[in-house]
Amino acid sequence: MAQLNYLKIGRASELPRGSSERFWYRTLEVIPGLLSWSTLIVLIGLSFVVPFFVAVFIIFFDVYWFLKTVYMSVHLRVGYRKTFEHMNTDWNAKLDALSPSQYKVPVSRWGEIWHLVILPMYNEPFEVVQESMEALLATKYPQEKMIIVLGLEERAGEAAREVGQRIKEAYGVRFSHFVISHHPADIEGEMPGKGSNETWAAREAQRKVIDPLGIPYERIVVSVFDVDTHVMPGYFHCLTYHYLTAEKPLRSSFQPIPLFTNNIWEAPAFARVLSFGSTFWQMTQQARPERLITFSSHSMAFQPLVEIGCWQTNMVSEDSRIFYQLFLHFNGDWTVVPLYYPVTMDANVAPKFWGTIVNQYKQQRRWGYGVENLPYFVFNAVRNKRLSWKHKFFHTLQLVDGFWSWATNSIMMFLLGWLPVFVGPKSFRVTLLSYNLPYLTRDIMTLAMFGLVTSAVLSMWLLPPKPVNYGKFKYVWMFLQWFITPLTAVTLGSIPALEAQTRLMLGHYMGYWVTPKSRTKK
Repeated sequence: MAQLNYLKIGRASELPRGSSERFWYRTLEVIPGLLSWSTLIVLIGLSFVVPFFVAVFIIFFDVYWFLKTVYMSVHLRVGYRKTFEHMNTDWNAKLDALSPSQYKVPVSRWGEIWHLVILPMYNEPFEVVQESMEALLATKYPQEKMIIVLGLEERAGEAAREVGQRIKEAYGVRFSHFVISHHPADIEGEMPGKGSNETWAAREAQRKVIDPLGIPYERIVVSVFDVDTHVMPGYFHCLTYHYLTAEKPLRSSFQPIPLFTNNIWEAPAFARVLSFGSTFWQMTQQARPERLITFSSHSMAFQPLVEIGCWQTNMVSEDSRIFYQLFLHFNGDWTVVPLYYPVTMDANVAPKFWGTIVNQYKQQRRWGYGVENLPYFVFNAVRNKRLSWKHKFFHTLQLVDGFWSWATNSIMMFLLGWLPVFVGPKSFRVTLLSYNLPYLTRDIMTLAMFGLVTSAVLSMWLLPPKPVNYGKFKYVWMFLQWFITPLTAVTLGSIPALEAQTRLMLGHYMGYWVTPKSRTKK
């Protein structure tokens, strides 16, 4: 089996039965869940036997988390400041001020750069898709240099086809190049999901528009957006500027800031906290570009995308997997350029409160299933003799730490912190440490609330205009909602992540769950 085929592997079951490669890949799939569960079980067990050592560990862990909170808050402020600077920048003027000698792409003027925009959809209503189309029309980038592809799913049925037809009738003539693609169902070797839809859509654009027009692939920047994504008027100018001036534009992804604010005023408090939490995490990562990988909406040159065969079609987390595909294919010569420029999407909101809880849990579990990237990366990195050990170690450590922390840290902080006091032997419960442990934990966590206050303040500045049907008190609740973070961090953070790791560990592989989109009738 050629190396390129190994880079197409989605899970251990796709490797030959009985082979050492399958055993090795399957072992890597077990490790994340085993590590997380071992951490929690060992801490619980030792709380009964040696509570003193667990109490000391919890104190040091809380101090570590407090310092990490301060560290992350500093980077969040940096990311927030740069985001507003980029939003207030005239990117058209910056492009005009560039001379062709500054371009890192062989073009004579910036207007020669094309933008291919892929919008995969499933069963979203007409109103959701319509809003995204209107946002694309409002961009100031030359329309004749834009190719819009609406990727329909055959398995979504007639209702989705009717929405696609209505969109085509309303917008097909308003864009210079507009394509409706129909991704067939039940293609052998594919998993129904966003990655397979995107790949089909990109190839349809290549077949119907790009190759017939003879557009050089290095002059095309492809952006893949969720179908509810709204781009701001200057977005493609900002993206073009970064593409033309990136150190290696043909070896770079470009990552905007995701804002889940299209319907944020309609969302329950816990959904707003989770939505802003995702945004703030991405802002923090943009301030640490060495750790940045692609997430949700992202862009890259069309040439390397074609070279690797587009997105994988047999796994769940296509938005982050594309980074590891490119990174491994180009032997570590791949980076993610932070745009510090936002795109807005929907918060995950269902018509009813409990439906929102269920949908949020499923979305977090799907995101947590990005842990499938760990066995994929380690398996292929070890095989790649041209990838430096520095790259292998750094990204493996980042993956292990990220998914282990996601599944365990909130539980350790908010549920296990006081456990030694309640389950330890009487000889421990009468000690000074036992008496002070709850107070020490409480005080350290109170100091860590500094990060929550920072998040609360920044979230207020990122809110879209308040609808007239909400009173001024809504702003107060928007601020106070952050104090439910400990609850959401455990129930809609660690637990779904732990379930995702457990499914991978047991070989109960997940499929792609589509986040439902809706609009409140006005």
